[in-house]
Amino acid sequence: MDIQLWRELLEPYELAVEELMVKFNHLMIASRKAGGYAPIEQVHGRVKTISSILEKCQKKGIEFDEFEEKVDDIAGIRIICQFVEDIYKVVEIIRNRTDMRIRSEKDYISNNKESGYRSYHVNVYYTVESLKGPKEIQVEIQIRTLAMNFWAIIEHSLQYKYKENMPVALRERLQTAAEAINVLDEQMASVREEIMDAQNSFNIKANMVSEILTTIQNLYKVANKREVVKIQEEFFRIYNEGDLNELVRFGKELDVIAEGYRAQSLN
Repeated sequence: MDIQLWRELLEPYELAVEELMVKFNHLMIASRKAGGYAPIEQVHGRVKTISSILEKCQKKGIEFDEFEEKVDDIAGIRIICQFVEDIYKVVEIIRNRTDMRIRSEKDYISNNKESGYRSYHVNVYYTVESLKGPKEIQVEIQIRTLAMNFWAIIEHSLQYKYKENMPVALRERLQTAAEAINVLDEQMASVREEIMDAQNSFNIKANMVSEILTTIQNLYKVANKREVVKIQEEFFRIYNEGDLNELVRFGKELDVIAEGYRAQSLN
């Protein structure tokens, strides 16, 4: 097959990955801006290389003219979560979306592979608007914790190096590491509420500081400069003290001041 034709065939898959990364990243950012907890920690995407597709077709006995139908992970999205519980929340989010259609699900967390691999796979159909019109793309979405992802990356690299001939001793050490990863995820789950509270407090404070600084910046345009300098100094004093309640109070008072100047400008 001509190389240029390969590139044209893979372009819709690249578009699908780009669009889905934007959408899942938006979910993560929007949750944090709203002051809530985001079950998504990171989003990654990739399209299989031509060599990887050819290798898989050869291994699975797939004819080249059938690869789009039978190779379901040409486009891949990897969603990283902090906790195992978050993985199932993300799965539910995907199930409820109207811009993708689920083809299959594989829970390698409740039923991990013999190698120790743990992850949740959701294969979906996603439609992109290509130059030749709408095209339905198969996308594999892998959802796992940070710890699971670390193990999976190492295992994948070793599998690539040794193909089907990984030394038994090395495979056993990988399985032991997988068990340790499982224990780590369980321990993190036991302190999940405390971690979430800390992260939520951080996000609330960060959003509040951003809003206050924007308001102060806008006041420079309409208020007496000396007055704004005093407001700014008061903000830095409260911020350095680290008292969240005082910061909330200051923010509310600042909103009243800013509203007063807005009313004056309208009159």
